[in-house]
Amino acid sequence: MPDADTLLDARGIGKRFNALTVLSDVDFAIRAEEAVGIVGPNGAGKTTLLNVLSGAMPADAGHILFAGQDVSRLDAPARCRRGIGRSHQIPRPFGGMTVFENLLVAARTGGNAHGAAAYDRCVDSLRLCGMLPFANRRAEALALLDRKRLELARALATAPRLLLLDEIGGGLTDAEAAELVDIIRVIRGRGVAVVWIEHIVHVLVQVVGRLVCMDGGRVIADGPPDTVLRDAAVIDAYLGSAAHDHPVG
Repeated sequence: MPDADTLLDARGIGKRFNALTVLSDVDFAIRAEEAVGIVGPNGAGKTTLLNVLSGAMPADAGHILFAGQDVSRLDAPARCRRGIGRSHQIPRPFGGMTVFENLLVAARTGGNAHGAAAYDRCVDSLRLCGMLPFANRRAEALALLDRKRLELARALATAPRLLLLDEIGGGLTDAEAAELVDIIRVIRGRGVAVVWIEHIVHVLVQVVGRLVCMDGGRVIADGPPDTVLRDAAVIDAYLGSAAHDHPVG
């Protein structure tokens, strides 16, 4: 059984797409207020794991506990209302709505907030993500960095205890990625646990205290970033590129 500080505990997670095994007997746990990075080559199963943890797709095997409760059979909206927030690799704003309206939908339907409480939460999330000047702009008119900020702000509007981030730094310049790092540090400071998939390793390790490497649908390493990035199996899975291009320590 997980200890009292464990926020999410997933055990024996398996997922198949027809004959293709994407996740095989994956164990993953995160403690309250912890920040964990997930790395690995393309096709390693990273995004599928986030999809299973968030409820976007059901696992074929295993079980998931969140805050001590079994959420294995709950869909994504139900898990969101319990405190699991999620951003997507490709931003998915609600078209035809303003930035503020996007957050208001999230706060009401995903975060159980209404009236002034929902409004205040949206304003706080926009301010944190630097999006207040864009509150009345149509979401589909935003540039990439601002769409990513909106994706993050909308997840925050649900008041998550656990925030799942899928390559939120992808496609950004180093300066833009640094701005996101600052935002995520503030989120961590508010006591939100973070699971972050990212290929930009030198950005990731500025935030996380623990790194998990996946390959072939399995976890092949789990521990402090400097230890994981020097692990022989990790270097082999990455063909040396991620570990050698962005060494830690």
